[in-house]
Amino acid sequence: MSADFFNSTTEQQIESFTKTAREMLAGYGLSEVEVKCINYEFNATFSVVTGAGDQYALRINVNSTRTLENMHGEIEFVNFIARVPGLKVPRPVANSKDSYISSILHAESGEEVSGILYTWLEGEEIGDEPTHEQLVALGAAMARMHQSSREFMLSEEAVLPTFSDWLWGTEDFLLSSKSLLTKEQFTAIKSAVDIIEADTRDLFSANPIQVIHGDLHGWNLMWHEGELFIFDFDDCGYGIPHQDLAITLYYLDTPEQDAAVLEGYRTVCELPTYTKAQMDSLLLQRRLVLLNYLYETKNPEHKEMLPAYLEKSMERVSGFLTGVRG
Repeated sequence: MSADFFNSTTEQQIESFTKTAREMLAGYGLSEVEVKCINYEFNATFSVVTGAGDQYALRINVNSTRTLENMHGEIEFVNFIARVPGLKVPRPVANSKDSYISSILHAESGEEVSGILYTWLEGEEIGDEPTHEQLVALGAAMARMHQSSREFMLSEEAVLPTFSDWLWGTEDFLLSSKSLLTKEQFTAIKSAVDIIEADTRDLFSANPIQVIHGDLHGWNLMWHEGELFIFDFDDCGYGIPHQDLAITLYYLDTPEQDAAVLEGYRTVCELPTYTKAQMDSLLLQRRLVLLNYLYETKNPEHKEMLPAYLEKSMERVSGFLTGVRG
């Protein structure tokens, strides 16, 4: 792997991966196309428009640690969810070798990268300012997904991780020998993690394990003509509904927004059972996962976020340990 490449500017990295995207698209018979990077954060996502006007979204895994077996699991889950009434998702597109996964060497980094081509979703991302209607629709869609995924089974070639540990199977940059935290920061986060893991064990022992989306927030949701579409299943794995719910609530700003999601969920089925203390644990766990990501990411813009994010995270940890838990 070339450290020099990932120390280059965001613009240089995007330009390089755009070339790789074109090479990958040739494997779908898509050579005369307009390719534009529309998202370069955890992974790289490209808009692909053919001369005939057909449009697709190509996601190339850049920072993701997902294996090919994990990607097969993602595809199987998306295709399963696409058949559930009331749920709308993009569909994966097979390449010329009848595979939904394309892999190619990215020469400038020295890494082999893999990607999935999806059908295009019209509309706009819900983003950071969702309406009440959109949040109710999100809650209902989440409940339908949770109801249906109890019956989902992976094939033998597919594997998905289980989210029973606090970092969901990703490499530890906070509490391992790679930690750059001060002694005080390390001790505080370790104390919080001990509580999070105890609460997670209790929830896992009391609830059936099923595949969840794992990243349900406004930037993975499209709204078009009054309908909600869910995309980016790159983080899906075996967990409990509480974890999906906590991730959604983590990104919301007001009690009214939280209530709208819960309202929508209840229109389909009962909410999963949890205490306020357990939900506090899952909310803080999400923040610590994101903090851990900032220590290992190759994304230049995300690296710059680390000092401020760490400071705010330690404030959250302190509050968690000194009485925020209900």
